[in-house]
This record gives sequence, C-alpha cells and structure tokens, in this order.
Amino acid sequence: MSLLDPRAIIDPTARLADTVQVGPWSIIGPDVEIGEGTVIGPHVILKGPTTIGKYNRIYQFASLGEDTPDRKYKGEPTRLVIGDHNVIREGVTMHRGTVQDRYETTVGDHNLIMAYAHIGHDSVIGNHCILVNNTALAGHVHIDDWAILSGYTLVHQFCHIGAHSFAGMGAAIGKDVPAYVTVSGNPAEARSMNFEGMRRRGFSDEAIAALRRAYKVVYRQGLTIDQALAELAESAAQLAEVAVFTTSIQASTRGITR
Repeated sequence: MSLLDPRAIIDPTARLADTVQVGPWSIIGPDVEIGEGTVIGPHVILKGPTTIGKYNRIYQFASLGEDTPDRKYKGEPTRLVIGDHNVIREGVTMHRGTVQDRYETTVGDHNLIMAYAHIGHDSVIGNHCILVNNTALAGHVHIDDWAILSGYTLVHQFCHIGAHSFAGMGAAIGKDVPAYVTVSGNPAEARSMNFEGMRRRGFSDEAIAALRRAYKVVYRQGLTIDQALAELAESAAQLAEVAVFTTSIQASTRGITR
C-alpha cells in the first residue's frame, strides 16, 4: 500500500524518504526534501527550497516554505530548514529567509508549533520550544531552547527570546527576553522567572535559588545593567545556569524586557 495518497500533487523533483506519508490534496513542490517517518496531513502546502527532517507530523492546512512578504525579497532562492520530531499543527505558516539576513529560516528539533502560529523570515527556533495557538513571530526573531510562548503572543522583528523563558497569553514583546524570565502584558514586562518550568526539567534547588537571587539583582535593586552584571559575575562563574542568564543579557541588542 502506497504511503502517498494518489490525490496529493508531488513534484517529481521533490525528494521524499520511502517512509514519508502524504495525505490527500497536499501539494509538495520542487526543491522540497522530507526525511523518513514524517507524516504530511491533507491540504498541506510545501514549497521549496525546503528541507524537513525525520519523524515530523504536519497537520492540515499548514503552509511551509512560502516566499516572505518582506518587500526586500526579490525572488532569491532562500531556504526553510526544519529538524526532527516536530509537531506542526493546523494552519501554521513558515516563510523562507532573505538574502539580507541569513538566507534561511530554521526550526530545530522536538518543537510543538500549535494552530495558526506564524514563523517569519530568517527566524531561528531552537529545540523543545512551544508556540501556542496564534503566536506570531516577525522576521529575524531568535528563540532559544525550551522557551514557551503562550497563545496570541506577538514578537517584534529582531527580538531574542532566551532559553527556558515564558511569555504569558497575549504578550506583545518588543525587546529581548533574557533566559528563564517570564513576561506578560502589552507591552510585555518582566514578572518573574519560569521556576515551574525549571523544576519540571530537573534544575537543582541550588540553581533555582541562585537564579531567584540573580533575578532580584537585575530587576529589583534599581541597578543599571552593567552594575547588575558586575554584581552577578562571581555567581555566573560558579553556576552555569546563572552564566546563561547573564550571557543572554550581555548579548541583547534591543535592550531587555524589564
């Protein structure tokens, strides 16, 4: 029995592993490559150049690899690259990159991209991230591992969302979010750290306590960023988790959400 529904339209130059499943009325264009075990539902549109890894599940009405609407885009052969073990739910859209940035939009492994989320051109999504329904990322957004963006979160272009961070429902993010930090509101403001997420992922009590202190130094003591980082230097040298937090602040180009 064929794993490719005869009602699907698959360009003869597309490269599909033998174990790929494709549902009815899906359209797979040229320059699309799909790895083993990936399941493409009905009514999915895949446009290349796009590479999709192994054991992904893509649900109906998703549109992946389309041209970006960025007005600088002039038809250059940019790419979308999706890793392994991702779940991409109904109506998700992902656009390819632009030559003005990195030529490529990238999604890592083990991510859950829920219904009607949008990933804009040149964005980079790490691993184990969750984008809840209707989350929208403008172009050039970077999201580090284990970040969670709740429903209807909006992220401005060029923002960086740190590892293990959490955005509440409807957050409008216009600045960088440091690692571990929880934000909410419009415009988004820092509220605390994602301590529950850390506990679920096995962070030690020592690391959580140190991060709680580090958060207070940055957000509660009225210090400048440089002063706060100087005060945290010793703790960052001793604990990798604190170093991740301070490094994400140092790397900010838009200023951090406070």
